[in-house]
Amino acid sequence: MGKSIIKSVQQGVFMIAIFVLSVAATVNTDHGKSFEIAKNIEIFVTLYKELNTYYVDDIDPARLMRTGVDAMLESLDPYTNYISESDMEGYRYITEGKYNGIGANFEKIKDYVAVLESYEGTPAQKAGLKAGDRIVAVDGKSAKGKSVEDVGFILRGAPGTEVELTISRPGTAKELKIIITRDEVQEENVPYHGMLKNDVGYIVLTIFTRDAGAHIAEAYRDLKSKNPNMKGLILDLRGNGGGLLAEAVNICNIFIPKGQVVVTTKGKVVEWDRSFKTMNNPEDEQIPVVVLIDKGSASASEIVSGTLQDYDRAVLMGQRSYGKGLVQNTREVGYNAKIKLTTAKYYIPSGRCIQAISYHQGEPMDVPDSQRAQFKTTNGRIVLDGGGVTPDLLLPKDAEPAIIKGLRTQFLIFDYVTDYVLKHPTIDSVADFHFKEFDGFAQFLSDKGFVYDTESEIAMKKLKEQAEKEKFSALVAAEIKAMESKIQNEKKGDLARHKEAITKLIEREIVGRYYYQKGKFQINLRDDSEVEEAIKLLNDPVKYRGLLKKV
Repeated sequence: MGKSIIKSVQQGVFMIAIFVLSVAATVNTDHGKSFEIAKNIEIFVTLYKELNTYYVDDIDPARLMRTGVDAMLESLDPYTNYISESDMEGYRYITEGKYNGIGANFEKIKDYVAVLESYEGTPAQKAGLKAGDRIVAVDGKSAKGKSVEDVGFILRGAPGTEVELTISRPGTAKELKIIITRDEVQEENVPYHGMLKNDVGYIVLTIFTRDAGAHIAEAYRDLKSKNPNMKGLILDLRGNGGGLLAEAVNICNIFIPKGQVVVTTKGKVVEWDRSFKTMNNPEDEQIPVVVLIDKGSASASEIVSGTLQDYDRAVLMGQRSYGKGLVQNTREVGYNAKIKLTTAKYYIPSGRCIQAISYHQGEPMDVPDSQRAQFKTTNGRIVLDGGGVTPDLLLPKDAEPAIIKGLRTQFLIFDYVTDYVLKHPTIDSVADFHFKEFDGFAQFLSDKGFVYDTESEIAMKKLKEQAEKEKFSALVAAEIKAMESKIQNEKKGDLARHKEAITKLIEREIVGRYYYQKGKFQINLRDDSEVEEAIKLLNDPVKYRGLLKKV
């Protein structure tokens, strides 16, 4: 039985090789690559056959092939990936913002996968699945030790099918069984829009999935119709990793005229080179716009922000963006699988490409500032290519303190809020809610024995290990010990020093349990220093216009 399976696999691979060879014969041979392609495919097929036939242990042919494919693609760039049939729901989510499943976010906490949040209106939320629930079993099979990917794969499935979860819920002595009926889950790409103080509108976009442009336009029309005196708009693209290029064009079209070039793609296959222009009349060509970006703003986010900068249509504020100027397309490879591969680079209206890293045989190489070419916006302002999009107004971003990193990675705020919710059936509205039990949180951390390492401590540990290896004197060891003691003393005040920032994180987590994602965005806006700066700018027309003029 095993031999017949292996034989069929070998025959299949051989047929694939014949197909690839026939394709190779049809491609451009100017570089004399045809022989190398044929030779290496023949070697690969023979090697694969020999392993399946003679290797001492049984081999899973599909797994072995996947390992080879992944290794091959890893030698190119991070965005060229094989998408198997089992990966298709994840790919569908990235492109469409929807998938078939239950609608919850998970994380591995110790031995079990835990629910971080269930999204409002999804099967998970309707069935009563709550943040803090640990998944003990799925359909009667133990989930102990399983990864998030393992559990997520089981939870995905056709709409209308059921899955039974056995969960351990804090505050409940017995394990609970919850039956969830799967459905198509669609995540909102515009989870919140609203008016801020001083007649400034705000729209946040989290991902460039299908209809993102239409949803931004709808949100803008809603704000404008209800607030005719709106002075300006903040478009928040912070942390937005991109998505569909067409939606980036649609969003630009809300603010710039019909027929304007937004992005041009250029790659090896000249016939695939394209120029994308706005196709419709804009919603508003005049209203002042501030676009918020950060190092997590990538790809389609950079097309929107860079294009609006190139046309001097908006002021960019925040930190330099990620720098992804590569275009991916998908190709069918059979058996319901695809390959997503980089086929081109994209260029925004000024002619610049914002790709920050070049890849040579899979190795990333930063583009140094000295090698970044200069381009000009419509008004003649100097902008640079490579290295992402640089904001017109740079805002400092402090590094995450070690204590907050420790609280986050150890899920201690998450666990504390889970206990908090048990004691508080309801809370005030988002606008009125304030967390006032910080002393209780500090006691919670003490009871949990919370410890964390600062960057200084990590460095000191490495120094100590190296000093011991090199047999430095006792005097050096004493100096290191004294430094460690000083760091420990400094750490004692960390909780008090960072009380305000930690309180904000606790408030966000608490509000999310009662008011879901929309509530999280609302409470974030209450103390968002970058949004405050954007509001100030939009209420200072002279400074706003000055930033868009040639220096």
